[in-house]
Amino acid sequence: MKVGLGFDIHPLVYERKLIIGGVELEYEKGLSGHSDADVLTHAIMDALLGAVALGDIGELFPASDERYKDISSMILLDKVVSLLMEKGFRVENVDAVIICQKPKLSAYIKDMIKNLACHLKIDLKNINVKAKSSEGIGILGKGDAISAFAIAMISS
Repeated sequence: MKVGLGFDIHPLVYERKLIIGGVELEYEKGLSGHSDADVLTHAIMDALLGAVALGDIGELFPASDERYKDISSMILLDKVVSLLMEKGFRVENVDAVIICQKPKLSAYIKDMIKNLACHLKIDLKNINVKAKSSEGIGILGKGDAISAFAIAMISS
């Protein structure tokens, strides 16, 4: 068994879709980034890569590479899971937390879990996603950004 920890943060901007956990949310702003800027999926990918000491998503999918411009993070997650499988590992479980003031995420969490479980090739009971506010503190609390943390366990 191996464990990895992931983190990501992106600013909220106008004229972008808000995608978290591969789910498009109805909101006036979206996350800024080279890809679709899906903070939850990025944190999960970094946790998986960290578990096998393969660096991070910035190394694997650099922002300087136009192939990844506006790409769905689900495609990138599929590549990370395939890489793990090639190395003889499988995902056992993932626990994650999304931190944002707005929008409220409770209505979307189940869809995020279903979507991520499918791409991670794990049972729904092996993934947990929580949403927390930052109680008005800092850039997250002002509603200017969204962040996520994830921890993943893999086995061979």
